[in-house]
Amino acid sequence: MCGIVGYTGSDIAKNILVTGLKRMEYRGYDSSGVALEVGEGAAAHLDVIRRVGKVAGLESELSNIDSDATCGIGHTRWATHGKPSVVNAHPHTSCDGRIAIVHNGIIENFAELREELEGRGHHFKSETDTEVFAHLIEEAYAEAHDLMASVREACTHVVGAYGLAAVCADEPGVIAVARKDSPIVVGAGETGAYVASDVIALIDATRDVVVLEDGQFAKLTPAGVEYTDEAGNVIEPKVTHIDWDLDMAEKGGYPDFMLKEIHEQPRVVRDTLVGRMTPAGELDIDELGLSLEELNDIDRVYVIACGTSYHAGLIAKNLIEGWARIPTEVEAASEFRYRNPIITPTTLVVAVSQSGETADTLAAIRDARIKGAKVFGITNVVGSPVARESDGVIYTKANKEIAVASTKSFIGQVVSLTLLALLLAQVKYRLTTKQARMLFRELSDTAEQIQWILDTQTEAVHEAALLCKDAQSALFVGRGMGAAISYEGALKLKEVSYLHAEAYAAGEMKHGPIALIDPGFPVIAVATKSATYDKTVSNLMECKARGAKVIVVATEGDEEINKIADCIIRVPAVRDVFSPITASVPLQLLAREVAILRGCDVDQPRNLAKSVTVE
Repeated sequence: MCGIVGYTGSDIAKNILVTGLKRMEYRGYDSSGVALEVGEGAAAHLDVIRRVGKVAGLESELSNIDSDATCGIGHTRWATHGKPSVVNAHPHTSCDGRIAIVHNGIIENFAELREELEGRGHHFKSETDTEVFAHLIEEAYAEAHDLMASVREACTHVVGAYGLAAVCADEPGVIAVARKDSPIVVGAGETGAYVASDVIALIDATRDVVVLEDGQFAKLTPAGVEYTDEAGNVIEPKVTHIDWDLDMAEKGGYPDFMLKEIHEQPRVVRDTLVGRMTPAGELDIDELGLSLEELNDIDRVYVIACGTSYHAGLIAKNLIEGWARIPTEVEAASEFRYRNPIITPTTLVVAVSQSGETADTLAAIRDARIKGAKVFGITNVVGSPVARESDGVIYTKANKEIAVASTKSFIGQVVSLTLLALLLAQVKYRLTTKQARMLFRELSDTAEQIQWILDTQTEAVHEAALLCKDAQSALFVGRGMGAAISYEGALKLKEVSYLHAEAYAAGEMKHGPIALIDPGFPVIAVATKSATYDKTVSNLMECKARGAKVIVVATEGDEEINKIADCIIRVPAVRDVFSPITASVPLQLLAREVAILRGCDVDQPRNLAKSVTVE
């Protein structure tokens, strides 16, 4: 979602702010802006520059401004309240223009607050909920004459989520920071102090950062950072060391981040699995947070997630029920807490979120904990809210994912959920040590199998993309595991190419979707060798008879499929339970290739954000 960056120190602020904002472009945004402290003494004021569109436009504008300001804040906005416009772009200012703020999150009681503030004479310039904060701080500052105290006071009136940074022309060099339910990281380097909503914006300056917790505040000055609680008491925060390099956020010679991250998936599989199996054949998840006895008592599992992570959950349902024989439901996190699900102390809720900050998933976690469930997190971000609020966690080891469409994080989630399913099956004595060791070895082999696909199937993917690029719609089908993979394939195609696509279990074709098919209509099928292979082939013959262009993800060596497929993308032969890991890769490549042929930006699709931090 939105991105925050702030700096105070001895360097030129505008350069640091623009660099930080560009680093966070992957999160998705529609406008950007900065506020710079200018002048000294009575002449001190804030320069606010805002632009709609890419950060490059803001950068160009700032390059024409001769500013030696050493303190400022910046923001990339993804619209929630108010359309994308310069007026609605951040930073927002107080009536007198001497206080400026940037904010991520959502203020649920903003309408009520705005009405009250307008009644007291405040003039609003935007449609945003964020501007309420600027006026609340302004009112408090008139009494306290202290920016940090005024921010704390303003927060007491707000219901909702916020990551906030504020500056005031009357307190040069000071940035006041607050956090509730929206990520904020703070760090100090050799030349000053930094704040951002993503560590990627700080990594040039420092590898040691503080991830603010809810209800914590930070006062940044050129000399360093002071951390306080809601009452203003000084606290000693936990410092996190960042051990990944900036080049992980660079393209590394690939034409786009999406392709780079697809090619990183063999490493993700290896890194996620390393050290997970003991020589004795026992799974080792030391960050579990639950005893083996507690796991053995589990009699129901909910997997809660959104988007791509939801599809990973569908795969997990098959694995957990198949191996551990525990009833498992997959729920859209946005719906979970509103339907009063059946939860007991022996219920395990597995929260899956790439960013670990997805608002709907966090809300569902909190509701589940209130009802007494055990909560386990699957996330890619160390120290993220999902990780902190779960009893235990498996990190997917995907490192930073820049492209908006999730690829390597999805594979990491599937591998992590597979580990969890294996563990539950071992604890329930549904799998022997020998069986678990064998399955783990086959799971590990998928890293090489993904590499084989990447090395050999480029031409086949391009051929398939040519069949799709001019279509108006596409249909994805599969059975069993193939159906779950199809849902993810359809989502990827929609996300990056803007080609409408639907996915169905192949057996549902005759119950409606087959009406869509006319000559040239692309049908993409996952038809790897499995117990349902023959039935899937039969469904594809029905499509072919109606003139469809049939594209099949098929097992290497399968010659029978040649009779009906217009294009075949091959994957290595694997056990069916591991087919989602290998068969997903061709669908990722296909979505990207179609998008390229249609002239789309595969890294930053329109209207989408990397992480959804508001409901």
